[in-house]
Amino acid sequence: MKNLIILISLVLVSCSTKPTKEKETEVANIVAEKEEVKIIVAANQTAEYLHLLKGKKVGIVANQTSVIFKGETNVHLVDSLVALGVGVTKVFAPEHGFRGKADAGEHVEDGIDATTGLPIISLYGANRKPSHEHLKGLDVMLFDIQDVGVRFYTYISTLHNVMEVCAELNIPLIVLDRPNPNGHYIDGPMLQEEAKSFVGMHPVPTVYGMTIGEYGKMINGEKWLENGIQCNLTVISLKNYTHNSEYDLRILPSPNLPNAQSINLYPSLCFFEGTNVSAGRGTEMQFQIFGSPFLAKESFDFSFTPEPNFGAKHPKHKGEVCFGKDLRTYKKLSNLNLDWLIESYAHTSDKEKFFNKFFLKLAGTKELQKQIEVGLSSKEIKETWQNGLNKFKETREKYLIY
Repeated sequence: MKNLIILISLVLVSCSTKPTKEKETEVANIVAEKEEVKIIVAANQTAEYLHLLKGKKVGIVANQTSVIFKGETNVHLVDSLVALGVGVTKVFAPEHGFRGKADAGEHVEDGIDATTGLPIISLYGANRKPSHEHLKGLDVMLFDIQDVGVRFYTYISTLHNVMEVCAELNIPLIVLDRPNPNGHYIDGPMLQEEAKSFVGMHPVPTVYGMTIGEYGKMINGEKWLENGIQCNLTVISLKNYTHNSEYDLRILPSPNLPNAQSINLYPSLCFFEGTNVSAGRGTEMQFQIFGSPFLAKESFDFSFTPEPNFGAKHPKHKGEVCFGKDLRTYKKLSNLNLDWLIESYAHTSDKEKFFNKFFLKLAGTKELQKQIEVGLSSKEIKETWQNGLNKFKETREKYLIY
């Protein structure tokens, strides 16, 4: 908004101190153009979905990102719906919990929301999929979670599970769409059957270039739900969004993605979670640095020491000096960077201890570890992905909204 005011002022000053009718029209056009390109998330478009909720018992899958933006302030979607008289009866919380404070992978308990008094049912604790009993009595489910467009980011797995139980019970599901900050590219190995898990449920590449609404349509259309059932799915679309739109998230999507740089580097650096290299958990530079006590300081000039903090109660290599690289000012990526992973493997002091069992789930295929171990370059590895990526792009095209 500040830039818009400056721009208008410059236009007026450049002409005269007293604006002419023509200049007023030019300013009005500038304002209209600026307003037109502002991305409007689905949650803000209440007229598009309130009529689908009125008079019904509603369950909502939500976390700290489920907000309606009002200027510089945010109103949580659940609070807004309750204030509008919508019959929200249950809240379902994904990984990191309803308020987004739990560590990655941390068991999240059921509870009561202190603000509204609504019951919170965890979908990252005893249950990853809501039970039929959880949805008993509900007329409609609402899903509003900010995703980051990466296969191993578990919100799309939660979406799958919610869609599945809604399909089983014939309960409509409404997805309020949000932008994908990594929506500008598609890259990575395709998930293979042997690597399926909660951090990879579908045959898609690491970075798939779709919003969560589009992804839901693909889950439905490709019949990836159990027994090929399909969900009664409605996607409330974004306004003024394309997959190349610049979009900085105003709210942390999870505790260890603190800024746009970390979100952009996350698809590349998260592979380190399946190795003995830290991706910066236990620092204030999560997913913007990497390092390990097993990398020599002669080869890596940056160092850090992980300590417990918000979002990382038990960080990898706690209290140990790690040597690696600082990527906080690295250029924006439009593809996966494998060079850091390959370089770290080449310089580790004990290659037998570099990879752990989690790497298979993150990579989505056994091949990536083998390719790194035999010394293939990133270019050679990426060439083996191309057939799978081309086929996926054809599939993806059928479900694009933007």
